[in-house]
Amino acid sequence: MNMPADLAHLLIVLAMPILMVGIVNRTKSLWAGRKGPRLLQSLWDLWRLLRKRPVYSAVTTPLFRAGAWVVLAASLLAAMIAPILGPVAPLQFSHDFIVFAYTLGLARIFLMLSAMDVGSSFEGMGAAREASFTAFVEPALFLLIGTASVTTGQTSFASLIGQWHQAASFPWLAVPAVAVLFVLLQAEASRVPVDDPLTHLELTMVHEVMILDHSGPELAAMQYGSAIKMTTYAGLIAALLNPVDPLRDPATCVVASLIVMVAVAVAVGCVESLVARLRMRLVPRYLMLASLLAAASLGAAGWLMRS
Repeated sequence: MNMPADLAHLLIVLAMPILMVGIVNRTKSLWAGRKGPRLLQSLWDLWRLLRKRPVYSAVTTPLFRAGAWVVLAASLLAAMIAPILGPVAPLQFSHDFIVFAYTLGLARIFLMLSAMDVGSSFEGMGAAREASFTAFVEPALFLLIGTASVTTGQTSFASLIGQWHQAASFPWLAVPAVAVLFVLLQAEASRVPVDDPLTHLELTMVHEVMILDHSGPELAAMQYGSAIKMTTYAGLIAALLNPVDPLRDPATCVVASLIVMVAVAVAVGCVESLVARLRMRLVPRYLMLASLLAAASLGAAGWLMRS
């Protein structure tokens, strides 16, 4: 355990979601020719929601009230396992990437259960879409982890991602790996082109339709949890590209990771400004493309290791 690196990891997990959302929104505003909201506007939005009293449907059960907090707790736990700063993470053990994947899966399950608990056909429709889309997310993640495992021979998530850049095959596999992680970010954080967080048409919603009945602190928990997921995957991209060892030069490592995460947020904003949301029937194909790219990377890694 490295206390400075762990503390920096925790601060990034707690603070960067606010900044990431702000950078995405400001980037979209610049493309639209507007001044846009302040970088910390989402912080004030969350504070405003925390001060409001939630409203519950008459048909909801305690499952609905617990769902938002389970989503937030699971997102935080997954973020503490993810190697944002390279080969170290606060929660690191053998095969911890399995816990990472299914902790995010637990968050999705409670998100869907809380959506169906209100008895709304619209929210049930969103839950069904979420279940079908996420079936294509986990294969891409595990195929990418398998590629890193073949290349590095490591078993923990932090060692797999943090030491991958030392492998001779990394220059060939870096671009497809970043592309796969970027697609997973879009899917997990409900961003364009997989979903549109600003849409108001129920027939095209996925994530937003599932939280229509949430309000007050629980809506804040849902929104913050989604921002944490975006930060987590941006941190994985940063860990993949950042060659600085956090144990030897922690300050430089943190600065380099933050720069890459900011660049990812700008990229997300550019995509959302220049690309329209995909039609519903095309979303599974887009997510399957990430799985095929990860599978091709796994095959290439195995071939490069043999040659």
